Amino acid sequence: MTSNITRNEIAEVIFNEIGLSKSECMGIVDEIIEMITAGIIKDGSVKIPGFGTFKIRHKNQRQGRNPKTNELAIISSRNVILFKPSQQLKEKLNAK
Repeated sequence: MTSNITRNEIAEVIFNEIGLSKSECMGIVDEIIEMITAGIIKDGSVKIPGFGTFKIRHKNQRQGRNPKTNELAIISSRNVILFKPSQQLKEKLNAK
């Protein structure tokens, strides 16, 4: 498996495990991503038990610096998504 998992790769796994058509599997993947996105926008966070929590965090405007030119620049305020892995996922990652 690659370090980046594509929607097509996820759909392929569903296709191999369940046997639905590839277009139905792609629809399932798209629907899951849409549910997560809508939940984050609506509630500010989405928790997937056993996996982790996606959360919105607001970052205020701040002053930054262009590393190439060393010029000062204003970085606009924005929302970012944070991911905090669940304890179960952390244990799996650190199991020997």
